[in-house]
Amino acid sequence: MRKIFCLTISVLFVLLGAYSCQEPEETTASGIDVSFAIPEYVEATEDDGVTTLTFQILDGKAPLETDEILLESEAGTMILGKITDLSSSSFSAVFTSSLPQGSYTVFIRRDGNRKQIGNRNQLYVTIVSGVIPVEPDPESTVYGLVTCDGDGIPGVVVSDGVEVTVTDADGFYQMASDKKWGYVFISVPSGYEVPSDGILPQFHHYLKAAKNEAERADFVLTEVPGQDDFKLLVFGDMHLANRTSDLSQFRNFTNDVSDYLAAHSSENIYALTLGDMTWDLYWYSNSYAFPDYLFTMNQAIDGLQIFHTMGNHDNDMKTFSDFDAATQYVNNIAPTFYSFNIGKVHFVVIDDIDCSNYDGTDSRNYKKTLSSEQLAWLRKDLSYVSKDTPLIISTHAQIFYPVTTSSRFRIDHDTSNTNQLFDILDGYKVHFLTGHTHMIFNVVPEENIVGGRDIFEHNAGSVCASWWWSGHLTSGINISLDGAPGGYSIWDINGTDMEWLYKATGKDEDYQFRSYDLNNVAFSMDDVPNLTNTLPKLAFQKYISAYPGQSDNKVLINIWNWNPDWTLTVTGEDGRTLEYTEEWAYDPLHIAALTVKRFNSSTITSSPNFITEKFTHFFKVTAASADEDLTITVKDEFGHTWTENMVRPKPFSTDAYK
Repeated sequence: MRKIFCLTISVLFVLLGAYSCQEPEETTASGIDVSFAIPEYVEATEDDGVTTLTFQILDGKAPLETDEILLESEAGTMILGKITDLSSSSFSAVFTSSLPQGSYTVFIRRDGNRKQIGNRNQLYVTIVSGVIPVEPDPESTVYGLVTCDGDGIPGVVVSDGVEVTVTDADGFYQMASDKKWGYVFISVPSGYEVPSDGILPQFHHYLKAAKNEAERADFVLTEVPGQDDFKLLVFGDMHLANRTSDLSQFRNFTNDVSDYLAAHSSENIYALTLGDMTWDLYWYSNSYAFPDYLFTMNQAIDGLQIFHTMGNHDNDMKTFSDFDAATQYVNNIAPTFYSFNIGKVHFVVIDDIDCSNYDGTDSRNYKKTLSSEQLAWLRKDLSYVSKDTPLIISTHAQIFYPVTTSSRFRIDHDTSNTNQLFDILDGYKVHFLTGHTHMIFNVVPEENIVGGRDIFEHNAGSVCASWWWSGHLTSGINISLDGAPGGYSIWDINGTDMEWLYKATGKDEDYQFRSYDLNNVAFSMDDVPNLTNTLPKLAFQKYISAYPGQSDNKVLINIWNWNPDWTLTVTGEDGRTLEYTEEWAYDPLHIAALTVKRFNSSTITSSPNFITEKFTHFFKVTAASADEDLTITVKDEFGHTWTENMVRPKPFSTDAYK
């Protein structure tokens, strides 16, 4: 592999815009009388881990030699620089910590106080990694190097969301880009990682030059030994909005994740969200948006790269097009669709929320579909991926959905474009990871609703469960509409072999089902004494009808991550095996923890939101008597076995299930 010659100077400035002469915005220290120009765009190289930026002093207002420069990234990471080479006209700031490519807000700090200079996120720093080995073609508008330890990495797939190319033997790429999306990204190659800005892997660079003006975007990789074996943590809907005690409840989740990372510190671990990290309504009404989400995450979780998927609530509701709806997400988080590789697995992230019909209100008239542009990009991306490479594809919205009249599923997506997606995926082994429903279901290839293709969907549950309502109303009970606990999925991937399980927040990995002695489960109008209006009374009646308190020794079992390759065995005290029926049901704990409390109001005139839904993955058996103990054994397709020795009568209350 050819060695790329590195620049011997520490920084090379390329100013694409004029210096800002705007009066500096004072943030916390009015006594710091310093002014200097902030370039809009800088190309810089690291020299032995040191990056030096030089600033022009304005109006003779120079800093002190003892002052410090702080750069705040869009993810909220603060990077400290020491002032050197101070003169009457300029000074330099030396950064010995990693300075990832991206936008920064510049502060000067003195005696523990700081003052913002220029506009927020005004300074954009591009880190370049050496001398370009060839002259870019005249029509190329985006070009650069992909390197590791100074060596060019060949065969790395690079895209602007429309065009797709690969690096040559020297790690050089170029493309004639129209810069529609305003960024360029790499499909991180197997065996490597990109730098991180907090939790965000820096696999994309924003494009700052004019459409027809050539600009450079380099990517520097770090080699990761043994990456064929890794863990993937999958985070469904979080819906952080600084309401319903969500941030305090969220700490239980981040503590759980941090504990898991510490317990597996010797392993390669990555994470993937499934969308709806935030809630667009509360960007405006509660001032909690993507920067706040990143601050929350970066304060709580360290050393974990989290790849993101865009959800419907991560689109800006106050816009009028799909492109504009995604702007805040793109500017703060990542491209809306992209790919990357970890070990022997190719990952694809897709945006399946079309906001073309948004009207600037909170109506959010979106469609679950895939744009033709994304499908065209995906064909190009997969042209570089062999058919024997397993694919993990994340979308926010579910691809399929259970049919209530049977154990079958239907396509719950725009049929035409979804079938085009299936055609593109033909011949691959595919696992879809989806969210959106706040429930859990699995569609195995044997369902054969996609023409016999090897496609598995994992609708993977949510972190926030019932939008944080159950834990807000009943402390310690964070469960979803189907009774599944709030939590996250853990995938163990060894080469092309994969295993997965769902982990409830605050519980150990053995917590995989919940049982109810229905002799002791009953709901009535006495549970909602404050409910007076007729319509919500009629709506609540369905829970009374489901659990009237006369169950004839029936036991209900909720196995939330069930799929047809799992087995359930229930035995009585005499060792006989009880037959079970699979059925749709309402989860009793969710009714008690959330639904009863939402209905128990004299002011509601219709059914409240986030209440218990009837869903699949419930099983019912009949015991011989009211005090017959049962042994319940659940086994997944990987041979993991979980057992409850159910002592009956088993009491039912929210306290009993905490």
